[in-house]
Amino acid sequence: MGGADARIVRNTALVIVALVGLRLVAAAFTPITFDEAYYWMWSKNLAGGYYDHPPMVAYVIRAGTMIAGDTELGVRVFSILLALPMSYAIYRSAAILFGGARVAATSAILLNVTMMASVGTLIVTPDAPLLVASSFVLFFLAKVLETGRGVWWLAVGAAVGAALLSKYTAMFFGAAILIWLAAVPKLRHWFLSPWPYLGGLVAFALFSPVILWNADHQWVSFVKQLGRAKIEDFRPVFIAELIPTQIAFATPLVFILGAMGLHALTWRRAGALASRVLIETLFWTIVVYFVWHSLHARVEANWFAPVYPPFIVAAAAAANFVQWQPRARRLADFCLRWAAPVGIVMFAALIVQANTGWLSGYRRDATVRSVGVGWRELAAEIEAVRARSGATCVLAQDYGTTGWLAFYLPRGTCVLQQNQRIRWVNMPEPDPKLLAGKLISVDELRPDGHPALDELFAKVTQIAQLQRKRGPLVVETYGIDLLEGAKGDVLDRSPPPEVR
Repeated sequence: MGGADARIVRNTALVIVALVGLRLVAAAFTPITFDEAYYWMWSKNLAGGYYDHPPMVAYVIRAGTMIAGDTELGVRVFSILLALPMSYAIYRSAAILFGGARVAATSAILLNVTMMASVGTLIVTPDAPLLVASSFVLFFLAKVLETGRGVWWLAVGAAVGAALLSKYTAMFFGAAILIWLAAVPKLRHWFLSPWPYLGGLVAFALFSPVILWNADHQWVSFVKQLGRAKIEDFRPVFIAELIPTQIAFATPLVFILGAMGLHALTWRRAGALASRVLIETLFWTIVVYFVWHSLHARVEANWFAPVYPPFIVAAAAAANFVQWQPRARRLADFCLRWAAPVGIVMFAALIVQANTGWLSGYRRDATVRSVGVGWRELAAEIEAVRARSGATCVLAQDYGTTGWLAFYLPRGTCVLQQNQRIRWVNMPEPDPKLLAGKLISVDELRPDGHPALDELFAKVTQIAQLQRKRGPLVVETYGIDLLEGAKGDVLDRSPPPEVR
């Protein structure tokens, strides 16, 4: 490695470490989201699968809390640190596919300044480990291409297996890899080699605990998630949301570079055929499915996580590899120069807004419902009400409120979701004694009250109304009901709709 390349590597590493450090600081003081609280509860009861997703997010959170405890930072620290191996994988992928330290360094930095990576590794959802695993899928496939050695297919299988343990979307990697091998003549010999099939066995072995868990639970997770692919209500309006949300998640300048790169790889045939087709198949196979999905339902922006590694390599190729005409060259240079500053500013603005609401003048925005600002104070008030009433357990009606209550109430407090018990099937059954006396219910204030609770308990008395606030903004008002005289099983054990 020459002196210039060594300097690029060093500077890139310093930038990425600084960005990871910024996320760690933000993670320590940003309250967790309701999804993170839910997955944190999963992490206390590790299993081969869960109602909503495979188990990797629970493993990641468990690893983090072993490092930093049951705190906001503890929930997130391991996910954030995974950005370091992710950056290495994307750096090496770009270096192999398009050559040169500059393309590789640009890929690593651009990925880290996208909101998908900066926020996506800070807010721990299944998409966080999926993004990391997807980077290694690309890297190991690039190693297959570079070396021609079959043993790298075992690493590909391990990466795909880790991706499948993160989210079911990873099943599209199999189709993408087959298309890549079929589309590139010099790679078709792999169909006659045992190595890709052995790699498939590795992926299957890693994923097998999820299959076994589903087999023991009426295939409920598979039915819930894979059933989303059916178009029962044609509503193409959701397609209009795809590009705007991805411009935001990629950040505008990175999105422009990525679009330029995909165009150049496809129409200008920039780079070697195998490299171009690898990027295109890993990107378009999953994107085509999400376009299909959007014909009947909303596609959340973070669901595109597995396409970001190839998209970012395409963006880096557009910035450093493709030979452009002067006008396009100026656009690419402008985007490259300002992409990192814009991404960092967007990340900082989002963190400030989520925690304070300053930037919107304390009005509601997209973060106000999901980020648990105000929950620490609200939980202290709920605990005071619970102690005064003598209640032995706290009930909630949705998984988000259940997660927040469990995280912010004193450790060891009995907290249960009264319905949707399939979400908690991996948890031990609560002590019946805790459900035999007085209970309190915490739920958003509703004008019609809670008819189901009125039928289940002899006496339902509202004893408090408490507010969750972000600054002067009231986010939610909760009714606290004292429940006495249960007429039967407190918990609704009806089977989930997927298996009825």
